[in-house]
Amino acid sequence: MKNQIQIGDLTLEVVRKDIKNIHLSVHPPIGRVTIAAPSHMRLDTLRVFAIAKLSWIRRQQCKLLNQDRERPREFLNRESHYVWGDRYLMTVTEVEAPPCIRLVHKRMFFQTRPGWDSARKQELLDGWYRELIKTAVPEILATWEKKIGVKVNRFFVQRMKTKWGSCNPLAWTIRLNTDLARKPRECLEYIVVHELVHMLEPSHNVRFVGLMDRFMPKWQSHRQLLNSLPVRQESWDY
Repeated sequence: MKNQIQIGDLTLEVVRKDIKNIHLSVHPPIGRVTIAAPSHMRLDTLRVFAIAKLSWIRRQQCKLLNQDRERPREFLNRESHYVWGDRYLMTVTEVEAPPCIRLVHKRMFFQTRPGWDSARKQELLDGWYRELIKTAVPEILATWEKKIGVKVNRFFVQRMKTKWGSCNPLAWTIRLNTDLARKPRECLEYIVVHELVHMLEPSHNVRFVGLMDRFMPKWQSHRQLLNSLPVRQESWDY
């Protein structure tokens, strides 16, 4: 069930769930605000909570509105693409052969079938990024599961418009954004640790921050780096 809270010119969407804690989120691209709340919690209580978080909400909205956006990908020769934070210039070829992507020095060789449109090319690139993440994550998990003392049953990699990652503490699974393969490797590691810590503490409270400080003392610098990088242009659905 959904309700809304109005605070001045700010509208907050309330989503009732079978959860114990309140989760406040500010979503790109324009800073839409949602509160996931326990089913029994009164709107008045949520309003007081939201008012206490107003300054944080405004800061997050300002960051989103000012964050750099990449130009839409056109898949042209010498177009810039990023892999693990490094810039590569694309070389496009269309041949009757299996599609593939290869990195040689600072060039990305992008081979497609003749006549492919931008959507098919984007699908190929996203799938390639997805495989990079799938290859990189097991080693990261093997290291951090031991340190944190948790064990995930499975991880998934997919295109995500509003999150870098998410977790399901009940199923012991995590989901990671395909676009993390475009960012420096420490950003992927930070997101994996972030989601693993959520297995111990589902909310972003003082305990969560304390656990992050304990396991990954430099996590805030990794977060700052990730949030400072340009994000993909999207067609956002509401």
